[in-house]
Amino acid sequence: MTRGTDPPSETRAGRVLRENSLSLAFGVLFLAVLAGQAFVGAAQRDADQVAAGLEPLGVAGYVTSSVFWVDVTENWQSEFLQFLLFIGLTVWFVQRGSPESKKVGEAGRETDEQQLVGSHARLDSPAWARAGGWRLRVYSHSLTLVMGAIFLGSWLAQSAAGVVAYNEEQLRDRHDPVTWTAYLGLPDFWDRTLQNWQSELLAVLCMVVFAIYLRERGSPESKPVGTPHEATAVEG
Repeated sequence: MTRGTDPPSETRAGRVLRENSLSLAFGVLFLAVLAGQAFVGAAQRDADQVAAGLEPLGVAGYVTSSVFWVDVTENWQSEFLQFLLFIGLTVWFVQRGSPESKKVGEAGRETDEQQLVGSHARLDSPAWARAGGWRLRVYSHSLTLVMGAIFLGSWLAQSAAGVVAYNEEQLRDRHDPVTWTAYLGLPDFWDRTLQNWQSELLAVLCMVVFAIYLRERGSPESKPVGTPHEATAVEG
């Protein structure tokens, strides 16, 4: 069998699974953990409901409640903020020795020739990379635009679910509910938000710095094991 070719007996489904195994693995893990969060969260919520003399919600009631979705969306928005900042900041900032950084002295948008756009595009380049005008400008920033849109949408969803959950607690304690705009200025909202932001930024910082000195053989997120610490923009 020639190296790099498909096995003769491999089916189309098998090839699709092999070629998309990373995204499929993360997709399955995501759904499994989300389901776990739903069942565990429902159990905890029902225990709190019973202790307060209220009817339990059950799993179905819990996953359609504002309590569940404020917890989910507050994590989603922080994750997409992490990647949005990482994508944007690595254009202009570098870290000597990190595989997560461009080489020192190469910060910036790079030339059309380096980016393979416009007249420098190849035959197999995406159509919008070969185009000019607004299509090229949009496609040149499409990853940031999509990540930013998902972050903003998740942030708005968190605030909407959060104000409903907060007002449920307010009414339960016989306090007046608040409006959405008022909730945005409350410590409850920003405590949920900032505790997630700081953890995500710390994780990125650790990845950038640890990858200078530490290795994981075979991972594209790591430099080759024998690569010098000061080597930058080198992946395994």
